[in-house]
Amino acid sequence: MTGAPASAAGGSGAKPVRGGKLGTAAVNQASLWNIANILTMVRLLLVPGFVLLLFHNGGYDPVWRSFAWAAFAVAMITDLFDGHLARAYNLVTDFGKIADPIADKAIMGAALVSLSVLGDLPWWITGVILARELGITLMRFWVIRHAVIPASRGGKLKTLAQGTAAGMYVLVLTGPLATLRFWMMMVAVVLTVVTGLDYVRQAVVLRRRSLAAERAAVGRTTEALNEAAGSPGAVVADAGAAGVADAGVPGATVRVSGGSTAVEPAVRARDGAEAER
Repeated sequence: MTGAPASAAGGSGAKPVRGGKLGTAAVNQASLWNIANILTMVRLLLVPGFVLLLFHNGGYDPVWRSFAWAAFAVAMITDLFDGHLARAYNLVTDFGKIADPIADKAIMGAALVSLSVLGDLPWWITGVILARELGITLMRFWVIRHAVIPASRGGKLKTLAQGTAAGMYVLVLTGPLATLRFWMMMVAVVLTVVTGLDYVRQAVVLRRRSLAAERAAVGRTTEALNEAAGSPGAVVADAGAAGVADAGVPGATVRVSGGSTAVEPAVRARDGAEAER
């Protein structure tokens, strides 16, 4: 589960070209049924299976909780492999972009909520982790038109700590191991909060930079248009239609003493700045 969607899966089933990458044509013909997407779907299917195993026989049977731990471990491992395969072979589809983060949060959320329902994990821990995950997801959508927040090492370490701690709570542990899992969960909570604040900082900085770049681009375009239209002796001609005298119309020229200066490049620059916005 990283700030950025890892499996983003999809592929054509074609053999990768030299270097382990698929060609552009193969990527464009990506099929939904590729190994990375299949692993993501397996992880989604494991969520209800994990919950059923965990709560079987009252939720406190060590044997059934071991089975639940196995399902949880498989789900976490598939998260590592589908991301690696997607990056290595360009198996990218819209389904993968949506399903991968959903699967990540579903299995972890199911584990935390179930453990809290059974009374093994304090609700405040579940609340902190789930609030952070939901908040960061919404924040990514808030800044996506400005920039994409990359996954950080801290975020990956947070995911590892959460998975390890939750897995230890799924098992019936006593003595020193029970104490160890508590401190592992505390480490996961600290990493969850710290990395969440860092993502917020990155989002604010990226958004400010993007808005500043947009304002600068618009300012440069406006200045260029004003200089072109305000040149001494400038007369708008050939605006593309009789009776139209608009220096902002593509194809218009400004006739300056000694020749004509095309306004179209400035218009294209203005249009480009508007498109960036």
